[in-house]
Amino acid sequence: MTRSPEPLYIADLSLFTKSLRTSLARDSTAEPIGHAKLMDLIAKAAGYRNQQARRAAAPPAPEAPRPSSRVGRALRCFDETGQMTRWPKQTMVQALCLWVMWHHLPPRRELSEPEVNAVLNARHSFGDHALLRRSLVDHGLLARSRDGRVNRRIEQRPPDDARAMIQALSGR
Repeated sequence: MTRSPEPLYIADLSLFTKSLRTSLARDSTAEPIGHAKLMDLIAKAAGYRNQQARRAAAPPAPEAPRPSSRVGRALRCFDETGQMTRWPKQTMVQALCLWVMWHHLPPRRELSEPEVNAVLNARHSFGDHALLRRSLVDHGLLARSRDGRVNRRIEQRPPDDARAMIQALSGR
């Protein structure tokens, strides 16, 4: 059986210990007290009817946010070092992968096409930096001059899924 931490707030520790001492003295027998019995005594000393009543009164533990299925599918496009190994088929998954590439472009700087290509080539291994560059422009993450000489990352706040992707890959 898995165990989860159960918080217990004690307003008056002195009163709690006195009550627990009294309960232990009353219930002391030659046999040691079992885990469940001790948990009930602690709950009673804290002012609850029993352990189940204490658990029912406790607020639910906050759940850790689970990444969306899109994030999971997008993460499969990256290897253990954080390099993109393949281009996903679904447009929504492609967008999440592009946010990772956007994150690695230097902010508030004009970049030449070879500089953008160098950043993209360092972050993928499937050999198509032009696809990535065009997709960044198409998704509104990179601005490009008409002649293609000047590229600039468009500063914006990534959506929650994209932030989850960036955070998951930053540890790799």
